[in-house]
Amino acid sequence: MSLLPLEGPPGPLPAAAPAPLPLSTPAPAPAGPRRRSLTRLSRRLLTVLPLLLIGVWAVLDWRALYDGTARLASADPGWLLVGLLYTCLGWISASVVRQGALPERLPSGLLVASQFAAGAANHVLPASLGAHAVTLRFLQGQGVPLARATASLALYALVRPIAKTLVLVGFLVALPGLLRLGDLVPDRRMLFLPLVAAGLGLGATLLLLTLVRPLRRPAVSFVRTALTDARRLHTMPSRILALWGGAAAAPLLQASVIHAVGASLGVTLSWAQVAFAYLAASSAVGSVPAPGGIGPVDAAMVFTLAVYGVPVSVGTATLIGYRVLTVWLPLLPGVLCMSALVHRRVL
Repeated sequence: MSLLPLEGPPGPLPAAAPAPLPLSTPAPAPAGPRRRSLTRLSRRLLTVLPLLLIGVWAVLDWRALYDGTARLASADPGWLLVGLLYTCLGWISASVVRQGALPERLPSGLLVASQFAAGAANHVLPASLGAHAVTLRFLQGQGVPLARATASLALYALVRPIAKTLVLVGFLVALPGLLRLGDLVPDRRMLFLPLVAAGLGLGATLLLLTLVRPLRRPAVSFVRTALTDARRLHTMPSRILALWGGAAAAPLLQASVIHAVGASLGVTLSWAQVAFAYLAASSAVGSVPAPGGIGPVDAAMVFTLAVYGVPVSVGTATLIGYRVLTVWLPLLPGVLCMSALVHRRVL
């Protein structure tokens, strides 16, 4: 027998070693404030950018502004006020056509303001890209889906030249003896150029859709939406009147501005002659991409006025005055209106 003392009761088991804590990874910073700051910065840049573009354009084209202002200083102010009235009616006409190209009802005040701002953007980018961009942002801000908004822009761009051509044909039928058609008909080669340009554009579009597969589905969806909306709009008498009536009135209002400016400078042509001269000039060179049509349309318009016996110097002064009333005078208010709409998140 062992005389050693018995061991006491077993003690508590040793505590297990604590498991190593996982390495703490820093939580990602919330993207909300940073995104909001970037959005605020981009919105401020968009507000200031139109003013910068207009300033650059004014520096590059200061001579036209100076000459036009000097000519208008000696013009009849009453006729100039009439021309300014026709200019304001042109923005309302554009708003009516925009509304006629959409089934949804748009707020009339904001629609006119957007078209006033779009007029300023239209004189910065060629081929009406600026006006379409402003209108697209406005329509999306009003809750119109992108496909339907884009389809309305396409319908607007398609209806306006068709309506202008119909008005031109109406002049030819109603007043065949008053208009000097033989002197204004362009050469066959000049008629061939628009056909070639249209064929090349259509061929390039088809080739692009054939080679780039990701573009097929959006293109097919766009065409389907455009055809559906066009069919629906032409079942609504109010939209038909707004779309085609406004599109037919737009070139006549622009011609009325030219007639009023010409009358203020002593041009004795009738309104029908000036309107037909503008329709013929804008139809002949309207497809040339230029900001607001400035340049090609002006040169063609001076030529058509010269056919009716207006001196080239007076015709040039008339077109400069027309540009001052329709471009330079409303340009700064239009840019300020666009900046205000951007600031209010309408655009």
